[in-house]
Amino acid sequence: MNFETYPFEKLNMLLENVLPNSDYAPLSLTIGEPQFATPQFILDALTANAEKLNKYPKTAGESVLREGMLTYLKNRFSLSLDNTQIIPTFGTREVLFNFPQFLLHDVENPLMVFPNPFYQIYEGAAIASRAEVVYLNLNESNGFQPVPDEKVLAEANLVILNSPNNPTSSTMDMEALKKWVNLALKYDFVLLNDECYADLYLNEPIPSLLNASIEAGNPSFKNVLVINSISKRSSAPGLRSGLIAGDEKILKAYMTYRTYVGCASPLPLQEAAAKAWADQSHVDLFREKYKRNFAVAKEVIGVDAPEATFYIWLRVGDEIDFTVKLYERFNLKVIPGSFLGREGEGKGYVRLALVYEEAQTREALERIAALNEELGMKN
Repeated sequence: MNFETYPFEKLNMLLENVLPNSDYAPLSLTIGEPQFATPQFILDALTANAEKLNKYPKTAGESVLREGMLTYLKNRFSLSLDNTQIIPTFGTREVLFNFPQFLLHDVENPLMVFPNPFYQIYEGAAIASRAEVVYLNLNESNGFQPVPDEKVLAEANLVILNSPNNPTSSTMDMEALKKWVNLALKYDFVLLNDECYADLYLNEPIPSLLNASIEAGNPSFKNVLVINSISKRSSAPGLRSGLIAGDEKILKAYMTYRTYVGCASPLPLQEAAAKAWADQSHVDLFREKYKRNFAVAKEVIGVDAPEATFYIWLRVGDEIDFTVKLYERFNLKVIPGSFLGREGEGKGYVRLALVYEEAQTREALERIAALNEELGMKN
């Protein structure tokens, strides 16, 4: 298999021979990894269950974890799912990579559709699945919203959405999500929404694609699936706890497949993750931190906050030159948008991950403002 170089490896190669300004402490806004401490009640649950490392975990997930996830879906989205409509997973990256391979294995000429720019696992899954790819280009002209092409969708097998979106921070509303559900039913393709940033809304809660499925008259979630994770919402990416939920017919077959994959989470991690899924109050505290960071971004570099995520999709002109100069002059790393897109999408942008406490976030953004001033760009 011939995989594209990962964006962070591309960044390392780009900056390999660039000497950063040692007058500044190194900072990085590249990786979407929350830098806040994992809440103590999650750590306590992990240590309290450490002795369970002497047992094999179930591939299907322990009942305590499933109950925590079902509680989350009920409390956060008012969704009353049962165990046939959910599978605990080892984070969501592994699902995004292996679910397409499972789904498309017996399809002769599979076709995947997903946003562009994108989280690179989507592309890796397409390569591993021998699938042709059609992009849903996200750019200023369409408000960074995926625009359906029904001629393409008539041939599609799997469509991946990502709302709230990484890297553009765009968010689809209920009507847009309902439109995609109706298209999935009309053309009989599987529709999967990557909802890992759904809890990082700044003002109003964001609906799940499962909510839209119900609103569209599809309460059984035929052809409709979502994935989610506690990595972002709970500042606990190391727990590797995700879920896939929706169409029980698809999930039943996928569960059989997963018994061979070997991605079951260790029992202490499941116990801790169950606590995290079932609690919302700690997420509200993190959302306030991100909200303050976006307020700083508005003050320092003049950008408006998105509806959700912790990303800024910043227009800079030549994104490669900007990235190199920012590192060279101010010892700050960002990701060029062109590293996250194909066919020219992402050019002219950099992605900023505002994942630090407010003081560090301000310091990083002030360095960007200083470079903007040097380059004659407006803040």
